[in-house]
Amino acid sequence: MDISTMIHEMALRARAASSSVAALSTEKKDKALLSIADRLEKDADLIREANKRDVASAKAAGLQPHLVDRLILSEDRFVSMVAGVRFVASLPDPVGETIWTRERPSQISIKKKRVPFGVIAVVFESRPNVFVDTASLCLKTGNAIILRGGKEAIESNKALAASVRAALDQVGVALDAVQLVESLDHAAVTELVRSVGLIDVAIPRGGERLIKAMCEAALIPVLKHYKGVCHIYVDDKADMAMALSILDNAKTQRPSVCNAAECLLVQKDLAPMFLPMVRAWAADKGVKLHEESQNWEAEFLDLELNVGVVNGVDEAISHINLYGSHHSDCIITNDDERASKFLRDVDSAAVYHNVSTRFTDGAEFGMGAEIGISTDKLHARGPMGLEELTTYKYTITGDGVIRG
Repeated sequence: MDISTMIHEMALRARAASSSVAALSTEKKDKALLSIADRLEKDADLIREANKRDVASAKAAGLQPHLVDRLILSEDRFVSMVAGVRFVASLPDPVGETIWTRERPSQISIKKKRVPFGVIAVVFESRPNVFVDTASLCLKTGNAIILRGGKEAIESNKALAASVRAALDQVGVALDAVQLVESLDHAAVTELVRSVGLIDVAIPRGGERLIKAMCEAALIPVLKHYKGVCHIYVDDKADMAMALSILDNAKTQRPSVCNAAECLLVQKDLAPMFLPMVRAWAADKGVKLHEESQNWEAEFLDLELNVGVVNGVDEAISHINLYGSHHSDCIITNDDERASKFLRDVDSAAVYHNVSTRFTDGAEFGMGAEIGISTDKLHARGPMGLEELTTYKYTITGDGVIRG
């Protein structure tokens, strides 16, 4: 079967399944999610073996270490992934929620209510836990989903898909509510984002190249973030020990993720005292500093960091809005007025005061798992959880009302 026909048939099955999934009760959806969590634990050894094959292949192919790290489904990540499914099951169901009600002088009653999108396509790279996180969120919100992972995680994704679908079958939920595209042909991605009338929205989770390619080919809406160029601005009213601690966490805890810091800005009066501390920290942690950067828009996803000196909070804000990716940015200061200005004027999805940028995460925001972090401004911005996977419709009722 050619790629175009394969994707078309998958989309048709997903569209058919979406109607039954949208009609599921909250109780039934939660039962399915708990079944998935149980099945993942039951199949843990099979999933880990599949993941080991992917990791071995990635290392043999010379994949960069930070990309190999994203691929590894360690014991902690596996446990966290399963716990995330159960947490999503515990969250309130947004589907059917009344956002607002209005009684009009015309004697009509209007309700704005949350409803599923229908069919969602997610294209992701490396991280196999994305498969489970995404499937869980889509099921909870009554959406059918088609997932296409990267070649690096193909064995892991196949194993995870088998477990998830087995769990759905066990509780009587349509299997085609969760489908995996096993073809590694890039044409499959193009076909997904051109499935007008069958797929309602596409969500890329990967590098800038993937996201741009999807947007350029798409004929359906795409929710995205191109990259995470996150900043830490250290003001001259900052506690330097606090600043170094936050910088360390934001850069080194997990440098390969999109909410890791990529640029440090230091107020000029503080720089003579603080930058020597930064250089000593960098030498100790193996962080390469770029103190005369020619590329302020760089997303390193590794132990590298741009460093700049600015005159103050106004220049820091201007720099971030010009070179940043509108993802996550932080000011470290004990001056509440400057902090308020930064929080108000930095045009990013998540803006922090004395907090590491690493908190831009669905789980940390209390959303359970997340389907991605959007730097768009339409519909969804920042971590995308359950509410962001719904749209809305208006229901209007009356008693024989006609418009005059």
